[in-house]
Amino acid sequence: MQQQPAAEFGIDEARRVLGEVFAPWVRDLDLSIEGFDFTPPPGGAADWQPGAILRMPFSERLCRNGGIVCGQALMAFADTAMVLANLAANKGYRPMTTVDQTTHFMRAVTASDVLAEARVVRLGRTMSFGRVTLSGATDNKPVAMVSSAFAMLP
Repeated sequence: MQQQPAAEFGIDEARRVLGEVFAPWVRDLDLSIEGFDFTPPPGGAADWQPGAILRMPFSERLCRNGGIVCGQALMAFADTAMVLANLAANKGYRPMTTVDQTTHFMRAVTASDVLAEARVVRLGRTMSFGRVTLSGATDNKPVAMVSSAFAMLP
């Protein structure tokens, strides 16, 4: 897949990647992009980081017994969100692979969409490091914190 020129890059390209690049079972999560930050705000806030905000709609298919959204779905969601954050940081798609992902679950989420705010903390030539905060969409309370590392492939 070729990287799009910066002038054509934006949320439409991110949506295209979300719909075409991932495995079919990831696409079955029905994720949507709520926000996509690839350029610093005017004046360039010192703490700005490129990233993306995604939504995973609630589905009984993602729940274990007791109606709790399963950790496997949340981890796949966080991993996917970081790929989109890397897309924002690189201003285009680059092949990459997850090297490490650490998830700290803070509370269960039931009967609610989940939001992922993914940010690239550091982008190098061959590695990217990021963080994701997963929150319940109905109460905006944190569900999990995720840190990850990705290798940028040639």
